[in-house]
Amino acid sequence: MSFDVPDDRRYRESHEWALQTDDGIRVGITDFAQDELGDVVFVELPDEGESVAQEEEFGVIESIKAVSDLYAPVGGEVLSVNEALFDSPELVNEDPFGEGWMLEIEGADEAELDELLSADEYEDQIA
Repeated sequence: MSFDVPDDRRYRESHEWALQTDDGIRVGITDFAQDELGDVVFVELPDEGESVAQEEEFGVIESIKAVSDLYAPVGGEVLSVNEALFDSPELVNEDPFGEGWMLEIEGADEAELDELLSADEYEDQIA
């Protein structure tokens, strides 16, 4: 099976992605991760203004199969969370790289972004 791995973002080995935007770093989980989880039924995210640290847990995602922790690809302050996920967690399954994004972080260190996997490296990992 082939999974979508956009090359405009960076990836954690634990299947979170980070995308540089004009506002900060947008974070979500990969197509591979949502497929492994199955139907997502609940997402717990931090509050706006909270600080998150790179590689530390920032939330929880629950599916019909499992409950999994979510890990921050970069550290910084939570600028915004995707509140649509609270009412429609299935957006993570339907569009993990678009409408299913989870949070935006500001103040991230560029060096932390550089430590993440490229799209090619991530594709090699999930192959």
